[in-house]
Amino acid sequence: MGSLQDVRGCLVDLDGTLVRGQQALPGASAFLEALEGRFVIVSNDAEHTPLELSRGLKRLGLAVNQRRIVLAGTTALDEIARRLPRARIFMMASKSLMAHARDQGLVPVQTRPDIVFLGRDRQFSYERLMIAANAVRDGAELVAANPDLVHPGPNGAIVPETGALLAALIACTGPVQHRVIGKPEPALFEAGLALLTLPKRAVMMVGDNPATDGEGARRFGLRYFEIRDGVFPLLGSVVTHHGSTSALALTA
Repeated sequence: MGSLQDVRGCLVDLDGTLVRGQQALPGASAFLEALEGRFVIVSNDAEHTPLELSRGLKRLGLAVNQRRIVLAGTTALDEIARRLPRARIFMMASKSLMAHARDQGLVPVQTRPDIVFLGRDRQFSYERLMIAANAVRDGAELVAANPDLVHPGPNGAIVPETGALLAALIACTGPVQHRVIGKPEPALFEAGLALLTLPKRAVMMVGDNPATDGEGARRFGLRYFEIRDGVFPLLGSVVTHHGSTSALALTA
């Protein structure tokens, strides 16, 4: 890809794009530095909070302010809290997301929930699956943070994701109406674009997954640059015109 004269900011995926497991991918740090703050990370992460991820990325040599991070898990809980204040919610999710839910005024419960929420639950169990399935059968709304079945781990490892839990639940309940918040749905793109305060025509999505990053960008009306096989594109100098940063030079 050559010079993109009208790209002034990027929405950037995380897993498989900037990092893999506990390692930053080659070129990721230089890419973010060259963007000079004109980026927002939009990730289907359904386990952490933006503050946790910001601290984790710092340990990997990637400086990203938590205010530049939009995550599927916390975005989903924020949306639920706005729509249904004080809702009773059964959560198949991390302790961090449970704490975030409480901070937003939601009430995590084990019985009679209004909402069944699926994130990346490392304590996924037969018992928790049974609770969720029966709650959905009894009329609880089902919300999943993302549709991802897996995400890439170190040395090609398969890391199960929220979509795998969703598939297990639907295998029990049969087809059931549910909402998905993460990519390729528009919520993360909308939140990221709002933080950039740029028009769509000036923003590009950078990611590694054509089914989520690419398809979501297409639906939302953004250009898409794909990272393949963990290889980050070399980033040329940021071009400045008339005192304002107005273009990125990307070469594959």
